[in-house]
Amino acid sequence: MAKPITRDALTIVDTPTYRMPPSVRARATYLALTLGTIALGLAVHTSGAVLGAATRDVLGDALWAVMITWALGTLVPDARLPARGAVALAICYGVEVSQLVHSPVLDAMRATNAGRLMLGSGFDPRDLVAYSAGVLAAILAERLVRSRRTVPATAPPAR
Repeated sequence: MAKPITRDALTIVDTPTYRMPPSVRARATYLALTLGTIALGLAVHTSGAVLGAATRDVLGDALWAVMITWALGTLVPDARLPARGAVALAICYGVEVSQLVHSPVLDAMRATNAGRLMLGSGFDPRDLVAYSAGVLAAILAERLVRSRRTVPATAPPAR
């Protein structure tokens, strides 16, 4: 007569599971956020006529700054958030100030759709405010997500 199989008698073979390293997971997340923000920015640029020109311009610039912040996260996911925000803001401001510089090469690049979207077409101080708001929004969104992931020290142990 065969013995009944009990739970203790079963041998479970551990198969290795692949866990994505945290830095790779972070890069993938930031890349997805970057691409999503690009898509949203292009939608605002191409289909945002209902928003009005000024709103579309400011929103587009803010989204561009958000995208720069996420792209930096893709490149350096372990960088501290304030440092990433400062670098993103410096890049945004630098690109805006560069619009005061005109050369045949830069003007030819700005004449293309891609060049206009990446480098802008003319200096506007209002854009600096939009960039600041965009970087701040990205930083606050990331802090909010991080704070919700953190388990309080008083939480009961997971079972």
